[in-house]
Amino acid sequence: MRHVAEQARTIPVMLETEVLVVGSGPGGLAAAIGAAREGVRTTLVDRYGCFGGAISQVGVETIAWYRHEGTVDVEGIGIEFEQRAKAMGGTQKESQSLSEALNAEMFKYVADTLVLESGVEPILHCLAVEPLMDGNTVTGVVVESKSGRQAILAQRVVDATGDADMAHRAGAPCRKTPVQDMMGVTVMFSCSGVDKRRFLDYVRANPSTYKDWGLNWCTGTDGKEDDLFSPYLEEPFDRARQAGIIPESMKSIAGTWGRITDVGEATCLNMVFMNGLDCTDVRDLTRGEIEGRHQAILAIEALRRYAPGFEDARLRNFGMTLGTRDSRKIVGRYDITGHDVRGQARFEDSIGIFPEFIDGYSILSLPTTGRYFQVPYGILVPQNIENLLVAGRCVAGDKVSHAAIRSEMCCAVTGQGAGVAAAVSLRDGKTTSQVDVGRVQSALKNQGVRIF
Repeated sequence: MRHVAEQARTIPVMLETEVLVVGSGPGGLAAAIGAAREGVRTTLVDRYGCFGGAISQVGVETIAWYRHEGTVDVEGIGIEFEQRAKAMGGTQKESQSLSEALNAEMFKYVADTLVLESGVEPILHCLAVEPLMDGNTVTGVVVESKSGRQAILAQRVVDATGDADMAHRAGAPCRKTPVQDMMGVTVMFSCSGVDKRRFLDYVRANPSTYKDWGLNWCTGTDGKEDDLFSPYLEEPFDRARQAGIIPESMKSIAGTWGRITDVGEATCLNMVFMNGLDCTDVRDLTRGEIEGRHQAILAIEALRRYAPGFEDARLRNFGMTLGTRDSRKIVGRYDITGHDVRGQARFEDSIGIFPEFIDGYSILSLPTTGRYFQVPYGILVPQNIENLLVAGRCVAGDKVSHAAIRSEMCCAVTGQGAGVAAAVSLRDGKTTSQVDVGRVQSALKNQGVRIF
């Protein structure tokens, strides 16, 4: 690869803040709100024109689809996302669980409201490029936007980019699943013109369960999930392959449907699952967006022909960006494991709990028995770097634990923990690696988080 020399230059400081959160998915959004509620000056930066990450930018509306009778669930800001969206008319009952399906478009406004109410300074359309460093301590980030190349100075930074971009560029040890083993990426889409009654009649006449995932996607369950209803569709796509509408070799089209509104909108259509793409590679991102939209159009044509109720359906919208399940993760002070998730692990440095819910790497386990694990602070703390914490799906852990931690509601758990820890460390004059975790836990409890 050729290189060119970049001329050294000084850049203006856009602003100075106490806590800077980079990325506004469920993890980053919870981090910013959690920090601000501790009374510190907090700024939230996102590269797109709305906050919400996987919810509003990708279109994943099923924030708590794991929740069933018997689930011991999280408490804290993640639940607040769901409850506040419901109060603002931005949800409807989720089809497969005891939860609310979020309206992804409305959640953009819900997120705006939560950010402004908490006193967070919002910065949209702003890409964080690299961290500013003083030795091994992060002191802010360089950003690029329509306003040019600028700096944001911060005493604490939370990396909620999903791909550990700031941690990686700061020199923190990271690991990345080999691309051939990564979970697939998705272009979410939605349709209008759906006959809700006719489609739901078809679903009732042809019910799917989680056992069907195993037949087509080699997904193994614990058995307790097998007979539970799942909004999973496979038959229309199999028939489309037989008819030559979808290439026989294209096995990446199948999946679940989300909200079906009274006016005939089918949202959160999670029906394109493409393997072999590394979302830290811009060329793979480009290929995934283009190929994913192509496959979504094929999926819509299959639905029109073979899914009753979809005869007059047409594309409503694509997600703003690819849905990424797997990329880069930090090597943390502690790396959580699949054994921890499945063994109801308990940690002295717990910052919250999460149900024993695993979805990925050919494993599906729904939390129907009350089992849960504690989420340790150590997975947020990168090695060798100070005053930087990580939140969301790029926290430290192995493959099986990642299939749990990556869930939107668990991202909110790690986000709130990171934001509160950043604020407490700042208030106490400690670095993020030396902060008194007991004081962090007390602050989290005061914010309504269940720790143990």
